[in-house]
Amino acid sequence: MVRTVGSHGPKTMEAIRKAGLKLIHEHGYEAMTLRQLAAEVGVQVGSLYNHISTKQDLLFDLIKAHMDDLLAELEVRLAGIDGPVERLKAFCAFHVTYHILRKREVFIGYSELRSLDPNHYEEIVGLRRQYERRLTAILEEGRQQGLFQVGDNAVAAYGILAMLTGVCTWFRPNGRLTREQVAEIYSDMVLRGLVPPDQLPASSPLR
Repeated sequence: MVRTVGSHGPKTMEAIRKAGLKLIHEHGYEAMTLRQLAAEVGVQVGSLYNHISTKQDLLFDLIKAHMDDLLAELEVRLAGIDGPVERLKAFCAFHVTYHILRKREVFIGYSELRSLDPNHYEEIVGLRRQYERRLTAILEEGRQQGLFQVGDNAVAAYGILAMLTGVCTWFRPNGRLTREQVAEIYSDMVLRGLVPPDQLPASSPLR
């Protein structure tokens, strides 16, 4: 696993993480070498082993940190929000905003999942399922209350997540719309597909 030593350990480890994100995003995990990583950080190759055991451990550390942050920040975003309609809207806005701001982590988390060894893979998949369950729970709550028209919660959740995550492929910070505007548009599209018009809040722009 990742470890730090010495008085400059945490600072160097953070530099290694940032360099790893950059290089894996640009070249892919398999193509990135520890020599490239050391050069990017500005240390000798041998010095890397004071901080990471293997390249595999670095990849796992990066993806797990991304998933831990995703889950923790979602809980903060949903705290204090009542009702499945408003919680769904908050979930969608959070997902879009997070994925716009953390494009490198998101890209690596999806594209390099296959590069993890079996134990690491299962742990990350477990975290992803936790995140998916947060959405399916909101959908189920809305279905039980007669607010959402959902044929299958799991299928609906996968479809919603695929649509929301797609923002990473086209959004540009200097584009026509702000990330807040894009998050609002995506949230409204999801609600339009699930909520009968007469069930939307009076303040909703869809009414």
